[in-house]
Amino acid sequence: MLFGHGDDFYNSQNEVKINFSSNVWHGANLEKLKEHLNGQFDKLTRYPEPDAGSLKRLLARRYEIKEENVVVTNGSITAFYLLAQTWKGAKSTIAVPSFSEYEDACLLHGHEVSFFPTSDDLSELSLEGQDFCWICNPNNPDGKLIHRTELLKLIAANRQTTFVIDQAYVAFTTEEMLKPSDIKNNPNLILVQSISKAYNVPGLRIGYLIATPEKTEEINKYIIPWSVNAMAIEASKYILIHPAQFTLPIRKWQRETAEFIYQLSKLDGLEVQPTCTTFFLVRLKNGTAASLKQYLWDNYGILIRDASNFRSLDETYIRLSTQTTAENQQLVDGVKEWLSLQS
Repeated sequence: MLFGHGDDFYNSQNEVKINFSSNVWHGANLEKLKEHLNGQFDKLTRYPEPDAGSLKRLLARRYEIKEENVVVTNGSITAFYLLAQTWKGAKSTIAVPSFSEYEDACLLHGHEVSFFPTSDDLSELSLEGQDFCWICNPNNPDGKLIHRTELLKLIAANRQTTFVIDQAYVAFTTEEMLKPSDIKNNPNLILVQSISKAYNVPGLRIGYLIATPEKTEEINKYIIPWSVNAMAIEASKYILIHPAQFTLPIRKWQRETAEFIYQLSKLDGLEVQPTCTTFFLVRLKNGTAASLKQYLWDNYGILIRDASNFRSLDETYIRLSTQTTAENQQLVDGVKEWLSLQS
């Protein structure tokens, strides 16, 4: 689904003044990172490490795991395609609604794909005959999450199935999530994580997966040499070495999200879905997501995510990611105006 997700910033014919469509931390201060990368400019004249080895070693030390547990990828999305390719033809079941690339990657590599709702009671979930179970946690697009103890119980009860857990939004919640060290007791677990989301650098395309050495050995057979560029490697290393410069004030952001949801909930014509993160779904009682998106884009320079192309959602769903208090209010005012035109 080459043009089916993410934000439309790259495709904008109008100036985008406020971007509610992209699930990244909007408040990151990147000035020192910019200075650092300017100083690393000469690295563009040389080939990068074939396997991003220095970043791999840094991640292993940070999480107290072996280097052999880590595979660095050109964005977390590449990890999904690598996994589907490595075990092509497998049987995969996917929690929906969720990120479409799990399905696309599996179908590209001949997987037999089935689905189950994220709202299901996991204790009742049957994974008999399934080689892989794909779960985004916290989940995109609705911000729901499965608690760590519940997820570990599911993984332990289904050793015949490998769980691919996408934790790209792990920094967007205060709940305790799975840890890289959980791989040691759960050989049927593969964690996929992103450096992009929490640090507002999605353009760098940098992610990684963590799995047993046996699994990473198989995955590495399909890695394209130099697939992670030198600037992405240097930026990621800088971020990991200087965590204090990139602190995400999650509790403050969550409070702003709660207030944003409250203001939207006061509008007739909307049904705001509960969330455990800083992004959430809204169902329109009248009109379509495409219509509202175009109206806000044309009249306010505001970009939202039309969520109608998520499996199990329809044309009435939008996804929003909380911005600043003033920007949130601008969106509320714009939606209120659009709703008045629907009656």
